[in-house]
Amino acid sequence: MLNQHLAKYLDQQQSLGFKFRVQQILLRGYVGFAEERGDRHIRSARVLAWAARAPSPEQRRNRLLTVRRFALAMHAEDPRHQVPAADALGHAVVKRRPPYIYSADEIARLLRAAAALRPEGSIRPTMYATLFGLLTATGMRIAEALALQIDDVTADGLVVRQTKFQKSRLLPLHATARLALDRYLVARRSLTTTDRALFVSVAGQSLPYNTVRRIFLQLLDRTDLRGAYSGRDPRIHDLRHTFAVRSLEQCSHDRAAVARHIVALSTYLGHVHVTDTYWYLQATPVLMGHIAEAGEALLIGGAA
Repeated sequence: MLNQHLAKYLDQQQSLGFKFRVQQILLRGYVGFAEERGDRHIRSARVLAWAARAPSPEQRRNRLLTVRRFALAMHAEDPRHQVPAADALGHAVVKRRPPYIYSADEIARLLRAAAALRPEGSIRPTMYATLFGLLTATGMRIAEALALQIDDVTADGLVVRQTKFQKSRLLPLHATARLALDRYLVARRSLTTTDRALFVSVAGQSLPYNTVRRIFLQLLDRTDLRGAYSGRDPRIHDLRHTFAVRSLEQCSHDRAAVARHIVALSTYLGHVHVTDTYWYLQATPVLMGHIAEAGEALLIGGAA
């Protein structure tokens, strides 16, 4: 019976546009565990017993909350389904890894190292230089960039389709980014392949993320950026953080301009809520200088 309830719940969630991949795996694990023990309805004690099998506090809490949302939906139809307390395994501690904000020189070094990849004369060096350059210039997620098709390059910019939150958006490009992309397209269209992916390997095949990450780590080695952030490696995703921070640095720092900029930035990055964009921001000397100037102006104005 639980398995039938789960099938209905999964259909509902996916019909709303949620991919529900990880949640589906977890819920199937719980339902299998519960049905083996004869449960026909969700029982709080069983949920906690199953969640406790996870190896870390974060994973245990994620298991609990995933099943709890399932239980809430089932309880609305049948009160025999129990809903475990959200804090039954303690409160969550949100851990944010501080992003690495690349300098302009570091980005230039990364792109030069990418352009020097071998085999020389193949599409590989041009492709990686263009890929990482585009991530820097647009703040796209790496998954979005790897999912791009040739037809997604339009006169108005890049069409990013059905992304993390099942949204599509148009990314206008700066003239310099468009010029670099057009140069890459000349090489890309010369390849004989049926794969329509924008970024492909020498063999003309779509690039898996693990391959891109391996090359990125090689570039960190060649640019002396390995362990550059308190012994940790900068990430590809930090290019997205860097885009958000540097674009804010260029914004006029009066309150109204910043408010408009954040809304536009949130849309450009493909966020559902503007609060998601705040997560990408990090204090830099330039931003702290803007804050200091605004505070000084407020103090002087108040004294006047």
